[in-house]
Amino acid sequence: MTANNLHFKILEDIARDLSGDTNFPVYLDASLSVRDTLRDPLVLLEKVARLVSVEPLISARLLRLANSIAYNPMGQEITDIAKAIQRVGFETVRVTALAVAVEQMLHSRHTGHFEDIARQTWEHSLHVAAVGRVLARRIGHINAEDAMLTGMVRNMGVFYLLYRSADYPEYEKRENVLELIYGWHDSIGESLLTALGIPAHILTALHEHSCKKYNTDPSSLADVLYFACLLAENNCPWLSYSAAANQQNALVDRERYADLMEEAKKDIQDIRYALSAS
Repeated sequence: MTANNLHFKILEDIARDLSGDTNFPVYLDASLSVRDTLRDPLVLLEKVARLVSVEPLISARLLRLANSIAYNPMGQEITDIAKAIQRVGFETVRVTALAVAVEQMLHSRHTGHFEDIARQTWEHSLHVAAVGRVLARRIGHINAEDAMLTGMVRNMGVFYLLYRSADYPEYEKRENVLELIYGWHDSIGESLLTALGIPAHILTALHEHSCKKYNTDPSSLADVLYFACLLAENNCPWLSYSAAANQQNALVDRERYADLMEEAKKDIQDIRYALSAS
């Protein structure tokens, strides 16, 4: 069976879902509620706080994030969810809800067979988000929270494909799953994130970064994501398909940005801790 024939059924089913009433995993329910609320550009902080307050996992994660060194360098701890939202911003509320959903998906029976792939991809996402945030902060004219959100959601297509592949017997074979993820996670991820209501400029950066050619001076959100992916720790088995040129670029950039990575160590650890359930 050719690769195209192998993947035809699942891709056809996913395309149908994403073009209509999307078959979201139940774990994304809270994220969808956040999405729908934040679609209103005039939504009040109090309304968002009420929504988040009834989701204990999201509330706990937001409070931990708001009190992390990345958002609270002066050490002024807060326990009020509305103040936490005000401190981190609405876009971080959105990404935190997604982070909770992904963590729940990691422990789902649907991804249990390939838990190592899901876990390594999640760790990679956290690191890309943190490195992107630090890099954007250094560049200065790129919103650091946008960079973090973009890094966090970059691999949503991977998690969705892992979740859906559990229903297809051909994906009991590890090599078939890795091939599916590598070939299709970007396009599936873009469609999924569009349905989830991720802002257009984030979607544009995600699309542009996958088409990027190497350059030495990051100047856009897509550039930041590209560099963050090169600089981030990477143990994802599906990324072993990556071109050798990218791996060489990563070595060059880790040396070039050694001072940034050293400066960012605590920041990275703090964001990873705040966004991770473990």
